Amino acid sequence: MDAIKTITSPFDEGQIRALQAGDSVRLSGTIHTGRDRLHAFLHGGGESPVSLRDGALYHCGPVVVPTDDGGWRVIAAGPTTSSREEPYMAGIIARSGLRVIIGKGGMGRHTREACRIHGCVYLQAVGGAAASLAARVRAVRRVFFLDEFGATEAMWEWTVDAFEAVVGIDTHGHSLFDEVRSASEARLAALLPQRVTRGACNGARRGLS
Repeated sequence: MDAIKTITSPFDEGQIRALQAGDSVRLSGTIHTGRDRLHAFLHGGGESPVSLRDGALYHCGPVVVPTDDGGWRVIAAGPTTSSREEPYMAGIIARSGLRVIIGKGGMGRHTREACRIHGCVYLQAVGGAAASLAARVRAVRRVFFLDEFGATEAMWEWTVDAFEAVVGIDTHGHSLFDEVRSASEARLAALLPQRVTRGACNGARRGLS
């Protein structure tokens, strides 16, 4: 079994390009969250309040609560469905210099091509493990657009430690999601003629009986 790869922000392009679809990784350092409103804002020409170059953007609408000392605590940090950001993602990667996207459910061909050209990977986080992933958040450093977008859609800046994920799309044009889809379609195509033939034979037998 291959060893789990460790990557730390700011992410080195060479290290990111060495990752392959299917690799397991542990990510540490600074990441930022973003959902629909942030992506639409950035895609529409809005300026990010922080540089995303060599950074990570996590598709996540977290549950974050204030603490007694005036800070914040993350109690749920599960990934949101990344395909919703497909219309925006390629352009954001090209302009911002992102190295890592984190989410769930995969992304489309435009994001895959942008990852290949610009040296970015898409990491699949574990869905349904919001509390466990929140435990990987060691500090909430800052929050942006809280008043404008609300807590779920705001851009949170976190320090994470050993955040585990799997490389779903690498920088070489490989996508686990496309591979699974192609294998499933091939398997279905192989099964359908058998079912049609069996159905026709069964129908013929019933006609003769």
